[in-house]
Amino acid sequence: MSEELHQPRAPSGDGLVLTHGAGGNARAPLLVALGEAFAARGLTVLRYDLPFRQASRTAPPRPAGAARDREGLQAMVTAMRSRVGGRVFLGGQSYGGRQASMLVAGEAGLVDGLLLLSYPLHPPGRPSEPRTAHLPKLASPTLFAHGSRDPFGSLEDIEAARALIPSRTALVPIPGAGHNLFRAPKRAGSDIAAEIVTAFLDLVG
Repeated sequence: MSEELHQPRAPSGDGLVLTHGAGGNARAPLLVALGEAFAARGLTVLRYDLPFRQASRTAPPRPAGAARDREGLQAMVTAMRSRVGGRVFLGGQSYGGRQASMLVAGEAGLVDGLLLLSYPLHPPGRPSEPRTAHLPKLASPTLFAHGSRDPFGSLEDIEAARALIPSRTALVPIPGAGHNLFRAPKRAGSDIAAEIVTAFLDLVG
């Protein structure tokens, strides 16, 4: 299956599309936990496998396929808008978050908020190659959730990236976590998911 839906018991009317990183899929534990936690707060949540993952269960994304991955996200946002009557949000983990942010930067008004999990600010060990050129075009409230030991960008790097974004932003730092936010010491995954959900809903109001 390329899509999995979380239906809330008490719908708020809002919806969220969530997608995964380069090495994972929509069944990643972080995305599942977030889907459950957001649904418990009233959101309809769709976890989505990007087209590159639909084409292969193991192959990584390729630069030539990035536009197709963004088209897939756009289609899911459109589908969510037809499903719910309220706001629609978009979120992604690592590569998925980068593609989500690029899509939203290119289409103002597409979504009402953006959730970036372990955003890959630069390749590991190559901070001189930032992936931030599109961030000044983000007009939607944006929440970053980022580990303090993430090799794709430090918390200081994230703060610098936030300063480039003209809309409201916030950061949920996960102390001790690397690129996989669920590997934070002494923190349950459900607690991390709950913290992210609360911060996101506070940000979007």
